[in-house]
Amino acid sequence: MVVPVYDGVDLLDVAGPVEVFTVADRLVGGGRYEVVLAAAVPGRVRTFGGVLLVADRSLADLPSQVDTLLVPGGAEIAAAGRVVPVVDAAVVAAIRSLAAGARRVASVCTGAHILAAAGVLDGRRATTHWATAARLQADHPAVAVDADPVFVRDGEVWTSAGLSSGVDLALALVAEDCGDDVARAVARWLVVYLRRPGGQSQYSAVLARETAAPGPVRDLQRWIVEHLAEDLSVPALAARLSMSVRHFSRVFVRETGCTPAEYVAEVRWEAARRHLEQGEQPLPVVARVCGYGSVDSLQRAFRARGTTPARHRAQFATTDPSTRSTAPAEELTHA
Repeated sequence: MVVPVYDGVDLLDVAGPVEVFTVADRLVGGGRYEVVLAAAVPGRVRTFGGVLLVADRSLADLPSQVDTLLVPGGAEIAAAGRVVPVVDAAVVAAIRSLAAGARRVASVCTGAHILAAAGVLDGRRATTHWATAARLQADHPAVAVDADPVFVRDGEVWTSAGLSSGVDLALALVAEDCGDDVARAVARWLVVYLRRPGGQSQYSAVLARETAAPGPVRDLQRWIVEHLAEDLSVPALAARLSMSVRHFSRVFVRETGCTPAEYVAEVRWEAARRHLEQGEQPLPVVARVCGYGSVDSLQRAFRARGTTPARHRAQFATTDPSTRSTAPAEELTHA
């Protein structure tokens, strides 16, 4: 397995998947994975965070055929928080050559921009970090960019979303190579969630919203998350902040970018989604604890997103059916 590295590469993009493959190799007795860090010029590489990696091979000196080519991402934070992917020309040229002889090719986070620049993603569906998905599509119109999934597989080309999703991708690759039991053992060893399915959304619906500046509205946002079964109508929320409904609604929109009703709806759906994925509570229980009041209301919320609670649970459950529990979403799976 070859992992190209370059100045500005994100350390987690490299270390997360490498750790998965290293643990898997140990668990199967060795000989399954040999990870090689390679760079345009062998030697020290400075990561985005400043930590140094050492590449002991040159990309130009690698054999023409490799088993797995895993391209990590790197990005710079520009003015106004704009994320600019690092696309090194020397790395792109090497990837173009190596990908042609690889059994499979994968990328983590903004590594998809490197694969796209090398022509590997043309005519394929792919994902990347949500913050750079629009740029990937604009720069490479031949790529079908899907900004939502944790990872995407199109034939023998895999792409994953931002940063920690590289672990999910690596676990999926291990499952393909060594079976689900080994992938579960690796997840348990690393104390991470048992693989998130690739089609699961890569970021929380709540995180997609702006968080208010420190103050009453931010405190209210946190309170809402912790009290979903209570009255979260706009009049009730306005009363908590001792504001008129009109003034409260105006302040909330200004500070968060959405209306109070929109925020409550997304928080409730996010909570329901996590309950369905992490446990086996009956739908009436999920509806009650998430503040829907009835199963019909819960059903309507999911139908508005093109699915149903039962279908979502079947598709995105993150624990082995034999070991599912009703543990809170914050707890780690022990499957």
